[in-house]
Amino acid sequence: MTYAADSFDTLPRMPSWVTSVRPETPEDVAFLSGAALSHLHLVLNRDHVPQTLLRARLALRAADTNMTHQGRPERASELRDAVAFLQPGDSPGPAGEVFLSWRRAIERPVSVNALHRALPNLEPEQIATWLDGGQGAPVARAAGVLQAVLADRPRDFAAAVILGDAALAQALGWTHVLPFLALGLKRADLRKSDEKLRLACHRAIAEVAVEATRQAADLSRRAARLRDVAPKLRAKGAAEAVAMFLASDAVAPTALISLRSDRAARRFCDRLVDLGAVRELTGRDTFRLYGV
Repeated sequence: MTYAADSFDTLPRMPSWVTSVRPETPEDVAFLSGAALSHLHLVLNRDHVPQTLLRARLALRAADTNMTHQGRPERASELRDAVAFLQPGDSPGPAGEVFLSWRRAIERPVSVNALHRALPNLEPEQIATWLDGGQGAPVARAAGVLQAVLADRPRDFAAAVILGDAALAQALGWTHVLPFLALGLKRADLRKSDEKLRLACHRAIAEVAVEATRQAADLSRRAARLRDVAPKLRAKGAAEAVAMFLASDAVAPTALISLRSDRAARRFCDRLVDLGAVRELTGRDTFRLYGV
């Protein structure tokens, strides 16, 4: 299917009263976070929104934010490198482990088993206990899970926000985790509790829902461009390679095993750059990464 360049104007736009109003009371904050979530839900239900790619891009941002919360220097580019070039038996390091946790958390439908795969240092029974302990409306439930995890593991910020976002997804009836608390909460917010923490979660969710809506529109346009040029790609295994780009934040040519050889994969990636379908993400001459 070919998408007209302006077809993404049909994506519902976040109302200006959500993005421009400065909420003054807890009731205003809660109302705006609900409105932003409801709008994002409509956006995510559009067929041409590449949801897997959106989750992957936001997961990288979430891991980057976790590094800030932990006082670590690694940023998105280092996190990409830590994971993209892993060989069997290699250790990704502490920062890479956090990024891998986020990637695993968003890859599969949310469940205790999927979350245990993302956080193997936690017991499934403990994960289930935390998730079952969240009560109330979606944001209150997510805040309750976040608080419970931090009470038991006060320095495990990554696990806390992953499980908080998982509780939010479950409460909203979403199949997959989408990073919200991880992206919107500040380090100081993670020391709050009860009503103050719920208010911080409402603020974070309202802010990130607006950002995720914009990201969804941008990635929809970029994904459509890649789909449009796909018929021009004559290399064997091109369809499988395109599918990988539509599901991954960043792709190393060596990962495109359907293209038979590293040289063919590098030519394929450079061809996509020439066609304006993907971007080279590193600025390097070697060990390059590409993404939509």
